Amino acid sequence: MKALVTGASSGIGADIAQVLGDMGYDLILVARRKTRLEQIKRKINTNVDIIVLDLSSTFNCMKLYEQVKNEDIDIVINNAGFGVAGEFVETSLDKELDMIDLNVKAVHTLTKLFLNDFRNRNRGYILNVSSSSAFQPGPLMASYYATKVYVFNLTMAIYEELRRESSRVYVGCLCPGPVDTEFNKVAKVDFSLRELNSYEVAKYAVKKMFKRKLVIIPGKQMKLVYFASKLIPRKLKLMITYNIQRSKQR
Repeated sequence: MKALVTGASSGIGADIAQVLGDMGYDLILVARRKTRLEQIKRKINTNVDIIVLDLSSTFNCMKLYEQVKNEDIDIVINNAGFGVAGEFVETSLDKELDMIDLNVKAVHTLTKLFLNDFRNRNRGYILNVSSSSAFQPGPLMASYYATKVYVFNLTMAIYEELRRESSRVYVGCLCPGPVDTEFNKVAKVDFSLRELNSYEVAKYAVKKMFKRKLVIIPGKQMKLVYFASKLIPRKLKLMITYNIQRSKQR
């Protein structure tokens, strides 16, 4: 049994790697920071290979796939991503395009490549890490929210295609709210809601993945937010989201 985890050098990715390792899965961990990957490798008792790559490059995504496609991978966790906060007209275009490359194009590319293999074998799990941000537009983090909507809707569509062909391949979407990870520091935000523990989120995500849950939302608070968001008029939801984002930004 083997799993590939991207964005595995910290946060949810590192903790999902630990959870799967504790379950006996061999691992291929991918991220940019070699030292952090080596630290995580030492904590896991199964066989762990580390690959140092920047997946914001589509070329590197293809390179990764070619490197591991014969490894008989059972699980792909598309976790790599980051956020950009601020007024849309003021945020860095270069940074946003890098974010789109990583949050959208990398997930799209790796999902497509591994899904073809999994369909041919009629088995396998793909878990795409989106966010509760996928449930509404996000003023003051407009581009980040939009990337997570893409991941969410892509995953939903693939699920339906697989369901209609009675495929045994699983695809699902993890949509956490605030989690205590390095994301806050990179995006330069502070969450007003209580942050969940990253390891607990990882355990919950893996448990629900194996139960073939389509949309995985850790925490009762975020489940309530999700269902309440369906009842709120769109313009009111935009106003609420704007105020929440403004209170978070440093």
